[in-house]
Amino acid sequence: MSTVNIPVTSDPEGLTCPTSPIGDPAASPHENVIAQTARAAADLLRRSSGAENARLSSDRHLASPAMSAQPQLLSGDEAVAPAALHARVRLGTGYPGTPSTEILEAFDKLGGRAQWSPNEKVALEVGLGAAFGGARTLVTMKHIGLNVAADPLFTAAYTDLEAGLVVVSADDPGMASSQNEQDNRHYARAAALPMLEPMDSQQAYDLTLLAFDISERWRIPVILRITTRVCHSKTLVRPRASQAETPTPGFRRDIQARVMIPAYAKPAHHRLRHKLAEIAAWNDAEGPSRVFPGGPGSDGDLGIIATGIAAVHAREAAPGARLLAIGLTYPLPLGTIRAFADTCERLLVLEEGDPVLHQALLAAGIPAEGKPDMYRFGELNVARVRRILAGDQTPEPVPPKGKPPELCQGCSHRGVFEVLRDMDCIVAGDIGCYTLGVLPPFSAMDTCVCMGASIGVGLGLRHVLPEDQARRVVSVIGDSTFVHSGLTGVAEMVYNPPATGHVVLILDNGTTAMTGQQEHPGTGRTLSHDPTGKISFEGLARAMGVQNVHVVAFNEADGTLEALLKDLLARPETSLVVARQPCVLAAPKIRFHEKAATDRLQACPSSLVDD
Repeated sequence: MSTVNIPVTSDPEGLTCPTSPIGDPAASPHENVIAQTARAAADLLRRSSGAENARLSSDRHLASPAMSAQPQLLSGDEAVAPAALHARVRLGTGYPGTPSTEILEAFDKLGGRAQWSPNEKVALEVGLGAAFGGARTLVTMKHIGLNVAADPLFTAAYTDLEAGLVVVSADDPGMASSQNEQDNRHYARAAALPMLEPMDSQQAYDLTLLAFDISERWRIPVILRITTRVCHSKTLVRPRASQAETPTPGFRRDIQARVMIPAYAKPAHHRLRHKLAEIAAWNDAEGPSRVFPGGPGSDGDLGIIATGIAAVHAREAAPGARLLAIGLTYPLPLGTIRAFADTCERLLVLEEGDPVLHQALLAAGIPAEGKPDMYRFGELNVARVRRILAGDQTPEPVPPKGKPPELCQGCSHRGVFEVLRDMDCIVAGDIGCYTLGVLPPFSAMDTCVCMGASIGVGLGLRHVLPEDQARRVVSVIGDSTFVHSGLTGVAEMVYNPPATGHVVLILDNGTTAMTGQQEHPGTGRTLSHDPTGKISFEGLARAMGVQNVHVVAFNEADGTLEALLKDLLARPETSLVVARQPCVLAAPKIRFHEKAATDRLQACPSSLVDD
C-alpha cells in the first residue's frame, strides 16, 4: 500500500484548519464583513445620491472590505459570502430558499453583485454563461432547487469553463423548511461533479475559496453542499486576504468544449472522467481531509470517518476517538481513507441522511460500520451520535410538541382560504407561506408537491374527475412561485384545456414571503430593492390566451372573491384570478422602497437610465 500523508490538526476547538491547503488562516485577515459602519454609510450615500445607475460597474462589485485583525462570528451562509468576495466572484445568482437565502443577501451587503433569478435553472444557466465569459460566479439554492437546475447541471459537467463556477446546495436534513429531505450527495456522483462539504463556518469560508480553485484548475463546476445546521449556526471565522485580481472577462470561442451535440459530447464525457480521476488523486495527496488524533479515554480503539456537521458532533460525543473529517467528499480520497482505516480496530462512518459514504467505502472494499437505518431520518446531534456509538436502536424520545405554524394575523391569505373552505373547493396547492392554508381552521388544501405543481395537478384532476367534482378544482399559487414555475402550467391549461375549464388563483402579496420577504420579477425591484422591470401576471395570462383574467384587491368582507369564483367555476373556460394584497409584514418595506425609488428618480432621473 502506498503511503498517504494525512494532515493532522491538534486545534483544541476543532474549528480551524492550520493544515488546510488553502493557506495560512492568520494571514491578512479582513474586517468584520457583516456589519461595517463605514460600508453602511457609503451604501446609504450611494443609494440616496442616485450615483448608481442601472448598469452596475464591475469595479464597485469587486471592492473588498477594509482590513481588521479580528476573527468574526459568522453563520455558514454568512461565511460563504465573504469567501466569494475574496475569491473575486463577479456575479452571484440564485433563488431564495431556506437554508440558502442569506448567502446572496450577505454577498450583496458586502458590495458583491448579486441577483435573484426566476428559478434555480435560470440562475445556473446565467452562472454558466458568466463562467463561459471568464467571470467567477456563485450560484445558490436549497437542495430541492437543485432538482430544478439539474438539466443544465448534468451537461455543464461536460463543458470546459473559462472561470470558476460554484453551485451551493443547501440541504435540509430533518425538513425544517422543506417538503423532503433528499440527500444531494447523490447529485455529485450522478452528475460526476466534485463536491465539498464544510463542517463549520470556517470551513464554509475555506472550502468556498478552494471550490473556485478546483473549478478553475479542472475547468469544471463544483458543488458546495452545506446543511441547515452549518448554514444557520455561528462559529469563528478568520478571513484571508482577497485573492489576486482575476482577468477581465472576455469571450473566447471553444465550440467543441461548449456546444454539446453528440459529436462533441462523447469526447467531453471522456475528458470529464479523466478530470475526476485527477481530482481524486489530488484529494488523496493534498485535499482538505483532516485527522483529529483524539484524546485519552475509552474510545482509543475507535476510528470515525465523518463529513459535514457530523464531524463536529463526533468530536463531542467521542472525544477519545480518532476522527477523519473529509472535506472533498466526491471523488473520495480512498487512499487516505484506507490508510486511516488501517490504524483503527473499529471503524464507524457518521453522516447525516442516506448512507452515501458508508456504501462507497463498502464498495471500495473498506470494512466499516454504518449507522442503523433509524438514524437516516432527520438531523444528527450529539445525543443521537452517542446512541449510534452505543448501538442503541431503542425508540428515541418523542420531542415535545411545539406551537404549530400559522398564517400571520391580518394576512390576506386567511380570507382566501376561508372562501375556498366554505365553497368546498378541491384545492391543488403550492409552495409558500400560503401552504399553511392546509392547517386548521382552514383545512383548505388537498395537494402540495413542488414549486408550480398546483396548476398541473389541478389540470390532471380536472381531466379525470366526475364533472361535479372537476368543477370544484382550483389551483392556488403564490406570486413568486408563479414566476418560478407556474408559466408552463398556464401554457398547458391553454393548450390542453379540460372540458370543464379551469381556475388558477394567484395569491400576489408582493414578495417572496416564506423565505424572508425577498424580491422577485413580479415586484419590480432587484435583490437590493432597486427599481427594475416588472412582470404583469394579468398581462401574461392575457397574452398566453387565458379566456378570463381578473384582478381582485382582496377584501374578504365584500364577498367579491367568492362571487367571482362561483361564476368562473361554472364556466367551461380557462380563468386566472390575481388576488392582490401586500404581505402585512412586507408592506412597510414595500412602501419604503417605492418611496425611495420615487425620490431617487425625482432627484436624478438619469440614475434609472442605462446609458
